Amino acid sequence: MTDKKVALVTGGSRGIGKACALELAKAGCDVVINYAGNSEAAEKTVEELKALGSNSESYKFDVSNQAEVDENIAKIIEKYGRIDVLVNNAGITRDDLFIRMGEDKWNAVINTNLSSAFYVSKPVVKLMMKQRSGAIVNMSSVVGLYGNPGQANYSAAKAGLVGFTKSLAKELGSRGIRVNAVAPGFIATDMTKDLGNVDEYMKMIPLKRMGEAVDIAKTVKFLALDADYITGQAIQVDGGLII
Repeated sequence: MTDKKVALVTGGSRGIGKACALELAKAGCDVVINYAGNSEAAEKTVEELKALGSNSESYKFDVSNQAEVDENIAKIIEKYGRIDVLVNNAGITRDDLFIRMGEDKWNAVINTNLSSAFYVSKPVVKLMMKQRSGAIVNMSSVVGLYGNPGQANYSAAKAGLVGFTKSLAKELGSRGIRVNAVAPGFIATDMTKDLGNVDEYMKMIPLKRMGEAVDIAKTVKFLALDADYITGQAIQVDGGLII
């Protein structure tokens, strides 16, 4: 049990998820991270979180598997006694042109990027309703708002998160629970390091640079901890890419 606010970040061992976890820890939260497979990265992130004074742990489970989600979130609740912040960040890409996209690529992305938010949020929301407080931040994307060739699956999942966000915000606001989304643009992560035509993208961004994971993390921290009168929003953090 803890008197500090507790944050759960899915996909929290690397990239944007790790940056979010670190920002929340700096703000005084005990941060729990979920990860899918890279135990070494998860352990390193937990060490960094603990160095910031956070009572942190990592939990390995498949966010697209309801049974695994329920089992592990029950363990988190038993240990910490509360969850004040949920960041639904876990995500993958399986890009291909629609005409060539197989059912396996479609299902993998929809299940990991969209259905997981349903699975993870369900037990957390039940707890937050009892607490009559909480904040959920869902990680969408500018391609969920405007589409992108070769990413019909990813775009559909990220667009779905926006609708999910707005619906939950309307359902849960009276219980003191805020639900928002962040829509990153081109962010320098492992997921974008092999992106082609970077110079062309830079011409489209008024700030003339790719974003950093910390740019997203600061927005997540604001929505999670400071934005007491903001709910149901999808905040674009894209350097002005989509104006």
